[in-house]
Amino acid sequence: MDFLIFVVSMGALIYGAEFIIQQSEKIALHYNISHFVIGATLIALGTSLPEMAVSMSASMKGSGDIAVANVIGSTIFNIAMVLGAVFLLAKKITPDRDLFAKDSAWSLFPILVFILMAIDGKLNVVDGILFLCLMGAYLLFLIGSNQVDDIDEELAKEKFAWTKTLALLTVGFVFVVVGADFAIDSAGNIARSFGISEWVIGLFLVAFGTSLPELTISIKSALNNNADLAIGNIIGSNVANFTMVLGVSSIVNTLNVDLSKNFFDIAAAFIVSLMLVFITANKLYNKSAGIVLIVVLGLVIQNSL
Repeated sequence: MDFLIFVVSMGALIYGAEFIIQQSEKIALHYNISHFVIGATLIALGTSLPEMAVSMSASMKGSGDIAVANVIGSTIFNIAMVLGAVFLLAKKITPDRDLFAKDSAWSLFPILVFILMAIDGKLNVVDGILFLCLMGAYLLFLIGSNQVDDIDEELAKEKFAWTKTLALLTVGFVFVVVGADFAIDSAGNIARSFGISEWVIGLFLVAFGTSLPELTISIKSALNNNADLAIGNIIGSNVANFTMVLGVSSIVNTLNVDLSKNFFDIAAAFIVSLMLVFITANKLYNKSAGIVLIVVLGLVIQNSL
């Protein structure tokens, strides 16, 4: 039964992602907003809802480790798995935006701030507020750096209606969030049936499950030759995970963070974020970079199991 639920959940994720991409592109066209900015804001915030739900629930229940591990794991999966898959599956990736000059720093800022905050062993209300301020700074940056893409002639012919767009966008987000929730639960049950520990389930399956929206939306965007939206979604989601998800979770309840105990996972999240900077600096948007990222993901999984 769990296998069937998992398959149906994946289907919901895929259909939900399709709705979100189509309607987001219409909004971008109507307001002359670049696909990257839409991906890094509207879609990134939407696909971070599963992480938000999981981490807030864990925080309220006093399970700070799960809340933090979910964000760390999601960062690793978003870059190593999602971006790796995008590079491997897309025929050609040619972003219109200069990602290194404009956006690469934002893949490092949040995790560096997180490490600085966690040195004292906890994330409290003040840290949470500062995280949310950082998210505000990122949104202001995106608004100021908006660069209009080439017009999609097919979408330009369609009449824009907010009522229909919001309705379909809501349906898409509901499909994505609910699909991810059921995918996480069913995957957890499957893992337990094979005797996998609760810690491994929390660190990998929860993080993997909450990264499924980013995975489905980014891959679909890349296959539709919309690399800006795909990469914008990944960078924006990582910023949202650290600033918004950890920010709200630490405001709800103080989170304890053991940097020495979780050194490998935190270091892995920092290293893949640094790799994203190198990839954008050298414009390595190809299958070779995708293979390297997948190899790194394999090493992380091997060393953490």
